[in-house]
Amino acid sequence: MASCLQVENLTKSFGDKCLFENISFGIADGQRIALIAKNGAGKTTLLSILAGEEDYQTGTISFRRDLRVGYLRQDPSFNPELSVIDACLSTDNEATALIREYEELTELIATGKHVDANRYEQVLARMDELKAWEYETRIKQILGKLKILNLEQKIKELSGGQLKRVALANVLIAEPDLIILDEPTNHLDLEMVEWLENFLSNSKMALLMVTHDRYFLDRVCSDILEIDHEKMFVYRGNYSYYLEKYQERVENFNSELERANNLYRKELDWMRRQPQARATKAKSRVDAFADIEARAKQRRENKQVELEVKAAYLGSKIFEAQYVSKSYGDFKLLDNFYYNFSRYEKLGIVGKNGTGKSTFLKMLMGIVKPDSGTFDIGETVAFGYYSQDGLQFDEQMKVIDVVRDIAEEISLGNGKKLSASQFLQLFLFAPEVQYNFVYKLSGGERRRLYLCTVLMRNPNFLVLDEPTNDLDIATLNVLEEYLIGFRGCVIVVSHDRFFMDKVVDHILAFEGNGKIKDYPGNYTDYRDWKQLQIEQEQEDNEREKVKNKVEKTTKDQPVSSKPRKMSFKEKTEFEKLEKEIAGLEAEKIQIETQLSGTETDAEKIRQLSERMGQLMELVDQKTMRWLELSEMV
Repeated sequence: MASCLQVENLTKSFGDKCLFENISFGIADGQRIALIAKNGAGKTTLLSILAGEEDYQTGTISFRRDLRVGYLRQDPSFNPELSVIDACLSTDNEATALIREYEELTELIATGKHVDANRYEQVLARMDELKAWEYETRIKQILGKLKILNLEQKIKELSGGQLKRVALANVLIAEPDLIILDEPTNHLDLEMVEWLENFLSNSKMALLMVTHDRYFLDRVCSDILEIDHEKMFVYRGNYSYYLEKYQERVENFNSELERANNLYRKELDWMRRQPQARATKAKSRVDAFADIEARAKQRRENKQVELEVKAAYLGSKIFEAQYVSKSYGDFKLLDNFYYNFSRYEKLGIVGKNGTGKSTFLKMLMGIVKPDSGTFDIGETVAFGYYSQDGLQFDEQMKVIDVVRDIAEEISLGNGKKLSASQFLQLFLFAPEVQYNFVYKLSGGERRRLYLCTVLMRNPNFLVLDEPTNDLDIATLNVLEEYLIGFRGCVIVVSHDRFFMDKVVDHILAFEGNGKIKDYPGNYTDYRDWKQLQIEQEQEDNEREKVKNKVEKTTKDQPVSSKPRKMSFKEKTEFEKLEKEIAGLEAEKIQIETQLSGTETDAEKIRQLSERMGQLMELVDQKTMRWLELSEMV
């Protein structure tokens, strides 16, 4: 495959913090690559550099000539006064530029002004090549899939999630040669995520993407790039392959580290015993020691967020939603909803955007009042609420002060306590980072800090609204393990299917218009059941169509008092069927005899069983046809 992008020895630092150093990689036409790294390691920065929006210290970036690139930022922006459709049409890409040029040329021709015929022909040819004639239709189709239906709505009236979806649609509509996506699944509901998954899997565009949705990553991407300790590692396979090879790399590194440590100990002993008079004679060995020492002092810091925080005592009564209803105008979110939450339950809430998932959590937390009904909450329940909006940090506060404002010490149970600084270290905030100002943190680091402030209050009931957004995969893994072992209750709203499969034991599916389905099992169990329901409904619809067609045909046929006579061809078929059915029945009897005990060879028995099934089906088909024809005799 031809290369569309090549990066050589790229280095990027912010002050004394190096994100990556001398990294090199390439992207070929049609290649789909995921970029993985811990929060704060430079994923978004690297994408921004490739999109030309950020500078770098050293290295080269080479794009193929005439390469068309589309870039989805984490925080996109548009002119707030534009409508959704105008924002899409005003986006600066080759297709929209061609449309504008074509309209200008057409206007000149209409007013009788001179137009360069060659240029006009070139524009028409390029419009054909880029399918620009269908551009507005594609805009409406893709926006519809992403549930942006009011195309005349002003950009300033959109929520943050809707704005991200408009930006995603803009990138997809243009169908560039290379598409760069920063967290494309954030703010998409599960149906949209699955649609995008299929869209990208079937596309010929090259793709470089940052995502923490592991199912999405595994099914869409063919290669993985990982930034780890300022270096780049390349894995030629999907996420499952990456996990396997990552483990091998860590084990190999640790083996090499052990060998270096052994050699280091020997060399250290030699250095201590080395007489000063012989120092010049062994200079090469002394120089080599410095290199060995550096290697031996390396540490594979595969740190994990350890969340073994004590949970407060939880009684038997949790909460009861007593016939709760909630509407906004004619739009119904909850309709006389009853639910009795049990002890240690782990409930996942799924559904399309706008069906009331977050509103339900806010009603449980007392932030939003129901129209009718009540939430009866147990006296021992201590909520820990992680909202989509997140904690609004003071940007000028230091990380350590955010935690100290809540508590100087955190209880882990069994008499164990941690200081605020020690607790932050468990969340991967190194001592030097703890004294950084909040404004210096990446989006994922802020989310991690917010999670820290929720859990350190020792809740026994966690209410989590989209906790997986912006968290790196390492943090997600440990959060999942914590929730699985959490001695309390959990309600989680998430569009991360992998996360839901690991954590929850049953699902509340918000289906819209106040309809809520309670389903036992994880997300995949629910999705399989839902798919079966869809397939069954399609089959029922097809049967109904056939039935209606037959009834209409029968109704339209003229009624005749005399039965129709058999044609010569039908008479011949009728006689042939009698002989064929008799022959098939005879073969059935023969096989039944063999299967009853005379045949002992296992393979032969398998073949006979398969043939028996075929015979039964053939006899049924031919008998039905024989009966149809017999009515004409």
